Amino acid sequence: MPETIIIHLTINGTGRSFRTPPGRRLLDLIRDDAGQTGTKEGCGAGECGACTVLLDGLPIPSCLVLAASCEGHEITTVEGLVHDGSPHAVQEAMVETGGVQCGFCTPGVIMTSVALLENSIDDREEQGRRLAGNLCRCTGYEKIFHALEVAGTTDD
Repeated sequence: MPETIIIHLTINGTGRSFRTPPGRRLLDLIRDDAGQTGTKEGCGAGECGACTVLLDGLPIPSCLVLAASCEGHEITTVEGLVHDGSPHAVQEAMVETGGVQCGFCTPGVIMTSVALLENSIDDREEQGRRLAGNLCRCTGYEKIFHALEVAGTTDD
């Protein structure tokens, strides 16, 4: 097995190349190599959702994905949601509704919420099922659901 490989992927709209060990997790590449530290490591086992990023628009736990498997794909982190200095509607709504508390789970919750809205999933029960992979101990989820309602009614 080679000591390092070169992978090419797009992070937050910018094409990047990385020399990395083949077994490196996407989470580590994002944080340590790409410098996108908004993505958090919680459990390291894919159960808490703190490390959620979008892979080609779909939310994934980056702690469970090998960086090499993302060759040629697009990764969006929470930093990538800001455009021209303006936060995404979900980010604004989370602040407005109090959906942000301690902030540790927030990046992952925001990334899952963005995917929900971009895929027009507005049924609260379905939103609840999909947000189940994002553990939050501070908000009780009601404020997160309210933020989804607010963000869903604004133009991004």
